[in-house]
Order: sequence, then structure tokens, then C-alpha cells
Amino acid sequence: MQLDIYKTLWGHEDTVEQGAMLAVDAGFTGIEAPAPADEGDRERMAQTFADHGLSYIAEICTTGSYVPDRHATPDEHLASLETKIKRSLMLNPRFCNVMGGCDAWPLDVQIDFFRRAQDMAERYGVLCSFETHRSRSFFNPWITRDVLRALPDLLITCDFSHWVVVCERQMDTEWDTILEVAERAHHVHSRVGYDQGPQVPHPAAPEYAEALASHERCWQAIWASQVRRGYAASSMTPEFGPDGYLHTQPFTGMPVADLWQMNRWIGERERDQFVLWQAAQQ
Repeated sequence: MQLDIYKTLWGHEDTVEQGAMLAVDAGFTGIEAPAPADEGDRERMAQTFADHGLSYIAEICTTGSYVPDRHATPDEHLASLETKIKRSLMLNPRFCNVMGGCDAWPLDVQIDFFRRAQDMAERYGVLCSFETHRSRSFFNPWITRDVLRALPDLLITCDFSHWVVVCERQMDTEWDTILEVAERAHHVHSRVGYDQGPQVPHPAAPEYAEALASHERCWQAIWASQVRRGYAASSMTPEFGPDGYLHTQPFTGMPVADLWQMNRWIGERERDQFVLWQAAQQ
């Protein structure tokens, strides 16, 4: 199994072309980003990816943005999903990473929503991987586990940094649950969270070494599961981001670190860790 690393365009403030060049320079496989609403912009994005030999993961949020419209119904979430799946098709996505649903729905509504979302993805011939994300349906380990038990073919994107801050502890304290959900993990967002927040100031900082090691244990459990399930390639998107995630200095608002430098660092580190992990399996 190989490890494919993707560059997120979340927090990237330059052009798609420049983002593609950064991804190529770092040796990344492709780009993860929303498909633009404008058809012309989608065509230009598709051409940019083709010119640079990059593959694409479509990022989809159902209703609202990263936080959903609190009063949107499941049917409205599904309509939003359909619109954005169709929008992404021109870009030939490897798969769609979906921040779907709402944390406030009861379990039976969650199960029905994901069953219908899965049926929709199959109709359009795309794979949807549903992300563990605060404010969304998969905001904590146990609701995620229970939905997955009810829907044995559903796949997820594991961003454990969200669960760390929701649960106020590192996720290797919930190892049985991590091992269970790892059996459905399709994609990984490699941001490192800590007990009081979803993003450490810098993953290389020694004071956060334990948080990094905890996340890496969880990511390695996913790799092991994917090997057993016959994956030829595992995909990972380093996703340190802006918008309150990036720590800033008081009063000045100056960021304490550079986003791309952090994302490139974690991508390169996990490539090295993946090689070490594979060697240890032999």
C-alpha cells in the first residue's frame, strides 16, 4: 500500500494554479477542495489539475458551510449534497469528502440520512466518505460508531482532532472505539488536536509531542485496517487551517505559524512515518 498526500486549499489565499505548484513541489498527489459554483471556474480548475498531473478530492459541506444551517431538514441536506456532487463531477474526483448532517439529530434520523446519502452517491457513481467533524453528524466517536454499525457499507474520513476537543482527551484513550471505526476509514485529515482545541499551534513543537504521537497511533490503526481491506493506496490531507484554528498573537492578530509550512511539515513527516510503519510490519 502506498500513501497519497493531498494539499488542502482551505486557508490558501493565492490562486489554484499557485496551490497546484506548491503541491507538486512538495511531492503531494493532488488537491482537496470544494468544486467552484461557477462552471468556468470549474473548467479552469480541472485544466490546472490536468496540467500538473494532480488528482482531486471534492470537499462537500451539506447546507451552510463547515457549520451546518441548524434548521435545515435532512431533505435539505440531501438536496445540498446532490447539487455539490453534480458540481464536482466535471473535476473527476477520486472521491467526495462530505461534512454531512447535523449533530442535533437523533440517532434514527442520522441513520436514515446516511442511508439515503449513500444511495445518492451510488446513483451518481461516486464514493462519498463522511467526515468526523464538530457540528456535524459524526461529531463524537460513539454516535459515529452507532451509525456505522447500522450501515455496514458506509465509509468515513477520520479527522480525530475534532473528537479530541469534543471529548477533552486524546483518542487513544478510547482505543476499542478507534479500532472499530478504523475498519470504515477511507481517508484521513492529519490535523493534530489537543485537549482544549482542534489545532495545536505547531505540530513540530515539543510541548505537543504527546498529542502528535497519539494521533499517529490512531492513523497507523487506520493504515493497518486498510491493508487488511486490500487498499492499494491510503489517502491523507494535512489540514491545519485558518478561521480560528490558527493561533494568533493577542491584539495584533499575527499568526504564530505559517499554515502551508505546518501542512507541508506534517505531510512530509507522515510519509516518513508510513515508511517506518511499513518496515515494522515485515
